[in-house]
Amino acid sequence: MKLKDKVAIVTGACSGIGNAIAMKFLNEGAKVVFVDVNEINVDEYASQAIFIKADISKSSQVTDLIKETIKKFNGLDIMVNNAGIGGEQGNVMDISDAGWQKTIDINLSGVFYGVREAAKVMKEQKVKGSIINMSSILGSVGFPGAVAYCASKGGIVQLTKASALDLAGLGIRVNAIAPGFIKTNMTKSITENKDFLSLIEQSTPLGYMGEPEDIANAALYLASDDSKYVTGTVIYVDGGWTAR
Repeated sequence: MKLKDKVAIVTGACSGIGNAIAMKFLNEGAKVVFVDVNEINVDEYASQAIFIKADISKSSQVTDLIKETIKKFNGLDIMVNNAGIGGEQGNVMDISDAGWQKTIDINLSGVFYGVREAAKVMKEQKVKGSIINMSSILGSVGFPGAVAYCASKGGIVQLTKASALDLAGLGIRVNAIAPGFIKTNMTKSITENKDFLSLIEQSTPLGYMGEPEDIANAALYLASDDSKYVTGTVIYVDGGWTAR
């Protein structure tokens, strides 16, 4: 098992990509903290997992969830900042102040809080940990009607690179994953719209949408020693979308 006895926090772990990552880590021997605003029952993994309800857009709640993790498992080796929202959609001229701010607060500030607080603990415990941030292909390419989301995910790319440089001297690695269009609740509107689904499939060189497991496999690579010489990078798991 690649993560035996490692302690990992996964935000947005109730469903979709976050849940796939958390379960993958569990199966690889990690002790996993499932974090979400929605509750999930992890009682069947009582000795290996706990659930913490938290809003990662609030820095105090991120600090508290990490403290609770240390109290339960006595350490932190892996931080996966996955929680995010699609945000308010529409033309850039129509996005409200509130819609913009909510997307930035959750998708970008929430990731920053996770990186900062995890790094503090890893430094204190002298852990050469792995921090994994969830970006998107829309952090690198534009998409109509998604200005706030694109901006937040692009910010994650630069946050990842700058943080990797800040923390390299401590042996703490910081990387990001940029998924393409993955079959989750967030993309349900796409899969249920035949015309939009066809557009996405035609725009993806491999010709189909990915599965949460595809992202979980990339996260396992970045969390494990398989990637011990990898930091400050973005792994695109997108069926070739950004190769165009």
